[in-house]
Amino acid sequence: MPIRLRDDVTSAETDDGVVLLDEHTGRYWQLNPTAGLVLRDLRDGRSLDDIAEDLATRYRIDPDRVRRDVTAIVDRLAAENLVRRT
Repeated sequence: MPIRLRDDVTSAETDDGVVLLDEHTGRYWQLNPTAGLVLRDLRDGRSLDDIAEDLATRYRIDPDRVRRDVTAIVDRLAAENLVRRT
């Protein structure tokens, strides 16, 4: 499920994760480091399953739970009209 940011959304990595700016509305979003990693990996074309498996292994969390959480991140970013699924 590759995604991309809308053309008028910029991102900046910080020590605390990723900040997104919707240049059209002027609104900012702060993603924690894990959500930032998910966004970066999806933008790089990695699959949701691969990301979930890596996070589940790294943090010793149930892969199904991680998949639901990753899906929720993408759904929220899409609901805020920050990303487009490609």
